Amino acid sequence: MKRDNTNLSICKGLAIILMCMGHTEGPSLLINFIYLFHMPLFFIAAGYFFDKKYLSDPWTFCVKRFKGLYVPFVKWSLFFLVLHNLFFKIGLMNEQYGNWDNGVTHPYSWFQFWQRLVHIIFSMGGYDEFLAGAFWFFRALLVSSIVFLVLYLLLYNRRRWLNHDTVPVVIASLALGFAAFKIANHLNIITIVQGGIRECWGVFFFSMGVLYRRYESRIPEHWALTLLFLALLVGGSMLGFQGMTLKVQLRTVATLPVTGVIGFLMVHSIASWIDRHDGIVRRFLVYCGNNTLYIFVFHIISFKLVSALKIWYYGLDWGQIGCHMVIHENSTTDLFWVLYTIVGTAVPLLGITLYRRLARRRTE
Repeated sequence: MKRDNTNLSICKGLAIILMCMGHTEGPSLLINFIYLFHMPLFFIAAGYFFDKKYLSDPWTFCVKRFKGLYVPFVKWSLFFLVLHNLFFKIGLMNEQYGNWDNGVTHPYSWFQFWQRLVHIIFSMGGYDEFLAGAFWFFRALLVSSIVFLVLYLLLYNRRRWLNHDTVPVVIASLALGFAAFKIANHLNIITIVQGGIRECWGVFFFSMGVLYRRYESRIPEHWALTLLFLALLVGGSMLGFQGMTLKVQLRTVATLPVTGVIGFLMVHSIASWIDRHDGIVRRFLVYCGNNTLYIFVFHIISFKLVSALKIWYYGLDWGQIGCHMVIHENSTTDLFWVLYTIVGTAVPLLGITLYRRLARRRTE
């Protein structure tokens, strides 16, 4: 079990690096490739650790989910909310440059501040998407994991064929069916921020994680399979398949489950190989996987360091430091995406490492 945990830590480490890379506006084929599986991997990894003991103690599971997802979401959303106007004053954000859709953000009035505060606490929304671009994940994983548990409790032993082997399959099928119905009819779940499509995918991939753990010993890992999965994902990227985005097409119901699962199997196979070769790469990826929270929270603001360098290199308007998530000029043709990835991963890890060392010194 210890080795399995290490494998999953390496998987999450690779996935969080890919998430940073996916936010860099690098070469389009590469970015499309990453989006096909990097977020599903986190949901599958979460489902992997679901324990049947929670069926007789669902309250403990819900408390753990709230402590691990809701609490950090609120904590770090409030952090960015409180500092929002300060970021404008020091120039890290401005009203001239915006995101990919040319949207801009503005300093908040007191009313907007309190409205967003309420939205954060009661809806897990209202965070500043310009500096907390990955925060939807906290809500999606919280909702999908609890929905999975509720469905499991409702379905288990309702029929003879509904047992621990079949219930996750039924739940995954229900999630896909509902996603197809939702997309085809342009429906939104108004009680869930962003409409609930990511939560549908979350339930499906959480179920896949549960199933993977159950049948892990029967699933082969071979370099030829890994290369096949890689080729399929590259093909999907070239064909324009989608990841867990909000602008979904009906065909995504057929493609995303495949790309998400084979992407996980590919990364898990790579992680298994890395796990067998102890060294600095293995230890670094394990550390990344065990500290994904801080990379989620701080990678976008860390990007500003690279943006400042890019502004100097190209002689750009300093106001472009406010671009979301990176400076758009030449983003798909130069190699700054590499530096964005390195800094977006390394700076949050360095920050949390220094903080922990200082905290230990204060307690000694």
